[in-house]
Amino acid sequence: MTDRPRQGHETLGFEEHAVVNLTIRPIDAHSVSPTEALAAVLAPELAATEAEIGARMASPVGLIPDVAHHLVDAGGKRLRPLLTLAAARTCGGGGQAAVKLATAVEFIHTATLLHDDVVDGSSLRRGKRTANLIWGDKASVLVGDFLFARAFNLMVETNSLHVLDILAKAASTIAEGEVLQLATTSRGEASRSRYYQVIEAKTAALFAAACKAGAITAGAPLEWVEALATFGLRLGLAFQLVDDALDYGGLSQVLGKNTGDDFREGKATLPLIIAFERSEGDERLFWQRVLARQHRDGDIDQALSILQAHGAVEATLQEARNHIQAAKTALALLPEGVIPTLLADLADYVVDRHT
Repeated sequence: MTDRPRQGHETLGFEEHAVVNLTIRPIDAHSVSPTEALAAVLAPELAATEAEIGARMASPVGLIPDVAHHLVDAGGKRLRPLLTLAAARTCGGGGQAAVKLATAVEFIHTATLLHDDVVDGSSLRRGKRTANLIWGDKASVLVGDFLFARAFNLMVETNSLHVLDILAKAASTIAEGEVLQLATTSRGEASRSRYYQVIEAKTAALFAAACKAGAITAGAPLEWVEALATFGLRLGLAFQLVDDALDYGGLSQVLGKNTGDDFREGKATLPLIIAFERSEGDERLFWQRVLARQHRDGDIDQALSILQAHGAVEATLQEARNHIQAAKTALALLPEGVIPTLLADLADYVVDRHT
């Protein structure tokens, strides 16, 4: 399969970026991350997306942009919008439709973070105090709702019912994942299958939808669309597995949250589940008490000790690597090019940067 023919320049349809030079300069792999390299290749589309994000967060109700900007401007790498833009470009597309979808994807993600922090009672996000801590739960929930509405405005403007269907389903799936996690936590479950249901719904579904929507707006053939959706799904699963492993890894400066937050919130993530599966006797009794939310002083230290003894964090990272391999296998169905290569590098980086 060969890539669609391109000339030295490609018209992307942005007034401020009417003509874009697609000459790719060598990137020093030691000086920038794959995310930064991908952002450099997609710089015109990403700049247009940033402008769209700023414009669409505007509101005469001043509290709305204040809350929204607090999180959106807090240092996120725009990974999900990048995936949308990358999928569109690698399939020979781009333009304003891709920018609007990338913006919609970022708004869906931001809205879920605002809601998550309220549900979890979180105080730290991306190294900053959470919006709910500053402005209160009600403001965070309502601004999250505003961003969801803006996302749907953007989807409608693309005039694609297929794309609207994909992202609308992703939004409802994320909400289902949140409710499922809440129910699982309240019941004190430690189920591997239920855990995967939760992370596929909460995290991986939006990764997959971001890639799929970008490919569809580019008019890609079905094989490419499904390959990119699979890549996004597997990348999203690995991303969440690594995040959950790092919650027990003492890398709060990387995550922008406190070590053991998931443990304190009673979330049975995969490291805990693996340790539970491998524990016997007093250790198993410890996990049963923890899962019943009967916490005591020093529990987090004991939990970290048991996880280390059973290699639970490394086992979780190995599962993440398995998903990364599946993601890269899906990319092999796409035409060769700079962006698929960078996407493969990005997939490796999701795990390797913290191991």
